[in-house]
Amino acid sequence: MTSLVLPRSARPRSNFAPVHAPTAPARGRARFSDFIAARSLRTALFLVAALTLASSASAADVWPLERCVATALERHPEAQAARARVDAARALVDQAESAWKPQVMLGARYTQTDSPMMAFGSILNQRAFTFALDFNHPGRIDNLNATGTIAYNLYSGGRATAGRDAARAGVEAAGHDLALARQQLAAEVVRAALNVRKAREAVVALEGGLRAYDAAVAVAEARHAAGQMLKSDLLALQVLRAGTRESLGTARHGAALALLAFRFAVGLEPTDPEVEPLSDDPALTAAASPDTGDFSRRPELLGLAARLRAAEAMVTAARGGRRPTVNAFASVQHDQGWETNRDGRSWLAGVSVDVAVFDGGQTSARVRRAEAELAEVRALERRASLGIGLEVEQARLAHVDARERVAVSALAAEQAEEAARLSRLRFEKESLLAADLIGAEGRRLEARLRHVIATADERIALVSLRRTLGLDPLPPSASASP
Repeated sequence: MTSLVLPRSARPRSNFAPVHAPTAPARGRARFSDFIAARSLRTALFLVAALTLASSASAADVWPLERCVATALERHPEAQAARARVDAARALVDQAESAWKPQVMLGARYTQTDSPMMAFGSILNQRAFTFALDFNHPGRIDNLNATGTIAYNLYSGGRATAGRDAARAGVEAAGHDLALARQQLAAEVVRAALNVRKAREAVVALEGGLRAYDAAVAVAEARHAAGQMLKSDLLALQVLRAGTRESLGTARHGAALALLAFRFAVGLEPTDPEVEPLSDDPALTAAASPDTGDFSRRPELLGLAARLRAAEAMVTAARGGRRPTVNAFASVQHDQGWETNRDGRSWLAGVSVDVAVFDGGQTSARVRRAEAELAEVRALERRASLGIGLEVEQARLAHVDARERVAVSALAAEQAEEAARLSRLRFEKESLLAADLIGAEGRRLEARLRHVIATADERIALVSLRRTLGLDPLPPSASASP
């Protein structure tokens, strides 16, 4: 943005005589007023450039915040990814619980061989043995074997139970991650809506400033035509009006970007209908500052507590590798041979016990890794608790500061508005210098913009405070899905 501070040669001079010719001290005050006015206008326009500006689309559908939040929780990719992680965690529970169910397997294979050992086994299974058989040269023997097996784990050293406990804790942690994603999305939607409101009010403030400059320029042109104002003073007002018009155009151009950011937060596609947030949403107005500093319900802390239980279960599972494994099994098979034109059936049942006497240190390494991961989760939980405590205090102080700025800026805006109104009346009566009018209008615009920013920032600070405490950004009745 081009700076609106005029060079000294182009600044309005105070050596004209509208009605009463100013004295030398008056000329000094006018030059000082020129400096203050230019500085105030530059500050105000800098604040405008710092805003994320947006304007409402004439044909857009207006949504209350509760509908915006509900849509984001349903359609935003972050929420969808969090729900997918919950589904994956539930699948791990089903996988872990399969250890308490029997394993049933079916298999079949067809072979041909003239190997004496394999051929003799197939002949026996087909019930085709005769003493006339040449054991060294049995000839070509084929066999179709169909087997059904059922197996059941009787004891796994506690690994199955620990794995199930870890999987269930993982589901709980994934659920808290989903709650965290929901809170963050809701807060982001509210922030985006507040940015839209902030932008609209800033545009209104600029439009009001432009109208004031239009009126001042009209009076100045009339006075210049009557020979009561220097050309340099008229040009100074016109330059400031042009700068305000440029800032207003920039604001309107940024409106599209702000609305796009809002649409992204809601999870809308480019092909979806135009949507904009309700400007004065009652749900946001009803949001109040929490009366407690308890952050124990933060999803991050609850999720880490669940992950801590999962890590403890994994330590138990790793230690279970040092215990025996007991399995029961039974199978039945059918063998059919076309070379012998015979078939036979057989079955097998039993119990197996397996003990790892020496595994090269694998079990010990698994235990050490599980214990290290458990220590890591404990450290992360403590770090999160300390960090969230700091975050809550920062959010609380930021909200207190924002509320104070709202009160101060509201009074300043009211005073600046009245001062500008009186200055315009004096300027129209030719009893005020152009530089003084410029300064009054600049201060009015700056004060109004500061109040706009402070009002929106107070709501944003409140949303952040509620989120840091693990609360929904909006009251429960408002944030619930319709």
